[in-house]
Amino acid sequence: MERPFTKIVATLGPSSSGKENIKALANAGVNVFRLNFSHGTHETHQENCRIIREIEQENHTHYAILADMQGPKLRVGTFKNEKIVLQNGQKFRLDMDITPGDETRVSLMHPEIFSILKEGMILLLNDGQIQLCVNDFGKDYMNTTVLVGGLLSDRKGVNVPDVVLPINALTEKDILDLNFALDMGVDWICLSFVQQPQDVRMARKLIGERAGIIGKIEKPAALNHLDEIIDLCDGIMVARGDLGVECPIEAVPGLQRDIVEKCRQKGKPVIVATQMLESMINVPVPTRAEVSDVATAVFEGVDAVMLSAETAAGKFPIQAVQMMRRIIMTAQKDDAYKHAMETFSMPPDNSIASAITSAMKQMVKVLAQPSCIVTYTVSGKTTFRAARERVLVPILALTSDKHIANKLSLVWGVYPIVTDHVKDMTQVTPIAIQQAKEIGLAKQGDELIITAGIPFARQGSTNILHIAKVD
Repeated sequence: MERPFTKIVATLGPSSSGKENIKALANAGVNVFRLNFSHGTHETHQENCRIIREIEQENHTHYAILADMQGPKLRVGTFKNEKIVLQNGQKFRLDMDITPGDETRVSLMHPEIFSILKEGMILLLNDGQIQLCVNDFGKDYMNTTVLVGGLLSDRKGVNVPDVVLPINALTEKDILDLNFALDMGVDWICLSFVQQPQDVRMARKLIGERAGIIGKIEKPAALNHLDEIIDLCDGIMVARGDLGVECPIEAVPGLQRDIVEKCRQKGKPVIVATQMLESMINVPVPTRAEVSDVATAVFEGVDAVMLSAETAAGKFPIQAVQMMRRIIMTAQKDDAYKHAMETFSMPPDNSIASAITSAMKQMVKVLAQPSCIVTYTVSGKTTFRAARERVLVPILALTSDKHIANKLSLVWGVYPIVTDHVKDMTQVTPIAIQQAKEIGLAKQGDELIITAGIPFARQGSTNILHIAKVD
């Protein structure tokens, strides 16, 4: 049975909590469950986490759990009448007076913003729908002119493009959420508001190796340090929401392509997120443009595509996952997809492991379509290397570490299984064949490509490449 190479991330929320809903999402094709710590309670997230692990046991498979940190949220205060309408050309003041606002002013309780103001700077409110130009300012106020007006209501967001804000990516709330998520045993931590490498280093000190770090690229400032941020993270999310507010919206497709390509070159998992099937929040069928958007990400070779409000709060969460899976499966049958995956290549670095995976890709081309690649892995690195090659056969990852198996559920083309440690060479082929047959990736007469390492159970020892015939 053909399987999708690109994975599906689904966000849990009011529309998708509870065992019945989560199991339906899993059965529809979800590989990664996202817990959004901008919403919900610790108790809700903990219960959902427990249910996911329970469904793992029932379905005899592995799911990755991704805890998405809220990050700093810059927002205006409240209004006397809950909302106002700003007119083009009018004057408008933002200050640190907590008094509810009106048509002339509103509170902005973020001294970090006032500290970096310059005359002529542009501020964006309400997802960029309102634009203000700074005329003059002090340490706790700014006077602006409305360039683009509109409706502004309580606690709408504020974006300050083209500057690095002196704000940590992890707030006090985030640190509490982070520790809670790690104690729950999540597999990935998604770090919001990444502006510079130091944000990732700070998170790494707190997280260590307890979970992989996915850096959200949503701030233009991060683009100035993109290579280093990718190197420091274990994976990347192209978060097109804020990125499309602070960057010219027409630039987002090109930025997405460039970020995805850099991640693939470095062998880091990459997720494309935000508004992928947005219309399915309210209707059971997506727009043609949304279908094209998902397919484009698949053609670019992303590891995963993500559903946010579609599954968290939408009316048709199961249908959204089913639709996304159908788009993925259709795209990967296209000759253009096959050509794109086969022609993308990275020169091997000067290491045995890299030489092995390079040779593995060549073997796939020479053999008459082996049924799968089997990687024995301790840390997951061997499997990450194999996935980077984007060979168009499934990758069966065998590991003795359940946490590594869960993490690998996010990675392109990978289907992980937990096995006992392999003790000697005589076990390598029989175990690989047995597991491939049990999961439905191989049958009698098929050929497998196996990678492993001697000494066994030692990280970074991949040095074996073997072809096996299934009896």
